[in-house]
Formats: sequence, structure tokens, C-alpha cells
Amino acid sequence: MHDASCAVAHGDAPEPRDEPKTLVAIFASPVSAQLLRYALDLGYRTVLVEPDPTRTDPHAAETVSTLDAAGLDDNTDVVVCDHHRAEIGTLLRDTLAAKTRWIGLMGNPRHEGPHIKPLRDLGVPDEEIARVHRPIGLNIGSRTPAEIAIATLAGLIADRNTRPGGFAF
Repeated sequence: MHDASCAVAHGDAPEPRDEPKTLVAIFASPVSAQLLRYALDLGYRTVLVEPDPTRTDPHAAETVSTLDAAGLDDNTDVVVCDHHRAEIGTLLRDTLAAKTRWIGLMGNPRHEGPHIKPLRDLGVPDEEIARVHRPIGLNIGSRTPAEIAIATLAGLIADRNTRPGGFAF
């Protein structure tokens, strides 16, 4: 009997699926820096969308100022990494209008999302607003940017593999 997990551990696993996948982080932040850094190791094409030209991130394969330049498609996961920016409404509206696989926004789930009012003010219907995942990532008690990035990427991997995440197999 062949055990795929053992093959991975011993370096005998077949090459991973060669599916195109892109991670777009909206807004430069300590979390976006970790997300983009770790996503490269997971085979993502990484893009930072940052309207402010003074904010950059060396871990992004590309940094662009608009969503149009990010090349969103149905293999793209989008994570909004700062919920205090004035551009959040228009950028999320445009992300929702594009074809993406997944959209998430950092934030405390005990409060109404800071994206809801700006999106409603822009006329985005509630069923579209509901497509924005919040909170992001697996519930592992993340407190640091690196932990949030790991939890987020683990959640994206679980979602891509149609798994719930956690230790249930």
C-alpha cells in the first residue's frame, strides 16, 4: 500500500498540481508582507495592490496601484490587509465585480465589518457584500502578522482542497 504522506515526507512525492494560482494582497501592511512572503513558497504568483506609491513590499512579485493591473481571474485569492484605508469601499466593490476565487478581509468578527457601510454607500447589494470572508484564516488564535498569514494561507489551502481545515480528516 502506498502512503502519499510518507512519500511527501521522504521526498518521493510526485510533482504538485501545476494549477495557476494568484494571491493578491490589497494594501501594504505587516500582514501583507508575511502573506506575500509565504505564498511564494506555496506556488502562488503574488501581487500587492497599493494605491499609495510610497508603500511597497519586497516580497511581492509585482506591486501595482490598481486592481486592473493585478490580473484578477478565477484562480485569484484576494486578501484585504488593512481595513482602515479610505479606498476600501471602491477596491472591494471592484474586486467583487471581477472574477476571483475567494475574497477576504482582516478584522475582528465581533464588530460589523468596516467594509459594509462603504460598500452599501456605493450601491453594492448585500448578497455581494456577503461574499467577503471575514474573519480570514483558520481559527488558531493568531496574534502576530506571521501567525495571521499562516492561518490565512492554511485556510486558503483547505478551501482549494475542499477541506474544512483543522485536525479532522
